[in-house]
Amino acid sequence: MADQSPPWPTATPPLASQDPAAVFAEYARRWPDEQAVATQFAGLLGDSADPFVRARLAGHFTGSAWLVDASGERVLLTHHRKLGRWLQLGGHADGDRDLARVALREAQEESGLAGLVVEEAPFDLDRHWIPARGDVPGHWHYDVRYVVRTTNDERFVVSDESLALAWRDIQAIASDASSDASMARMAGKWLARMRASAR
Repeated sequence: MADQSPPWPTATPPLASQDPAAVFAEYARRWPDEQAVATQFAGLLGDSADPFVRARLAGHFTGSAWLVDASGERVLLTHHRKLGRWLQLGGHADGDRDLARVALREAQEESGLAGLVVEEAPFDLDRHWIPARGDVPGHWHYDVRYVVRTTNDERFVVSDESLALAWRDIQAIASDASSDASMARMAGKWLARMRASAR
């Protein structure tokens, strides 16, 4: 019988520690061109206010999911209800220091998909500004993104946090000049992994 396993890129190795400082140090080692952003994220850990809770309005950590399908060719995006843009699934840490677990939880809650699997090492880091909304002032999200993969049914359910969900072709995201810069960067990283795994 033929092997029915999906054509995954080689997964990043599991981390010996989920200590956030170790996570960011390992990220800087794997992505030397992004050492400055990894250092910026690590610097947040030394703040007297807890950066893992949203009450730290100067900025706080969030966890997001680059949620790819069984073929490795599509990513599930949300038409974000509050921001009005197509983005990866994700949300606030709310006190959880294991941001891989945060990313997995948010992917499950926002997609309704079961059987998802998360890689332990971050796939991307992105600091971005969130505009003021209601009584919440504008603030920075220090977003730590992880690869999350489907393992069975890919029929999603749209949650209250999204206007819509859609599977999008990753190659198209990378090729579209109008793509959000961080989305294009993640698409490029993923495609590079796919090419490396095919060699």
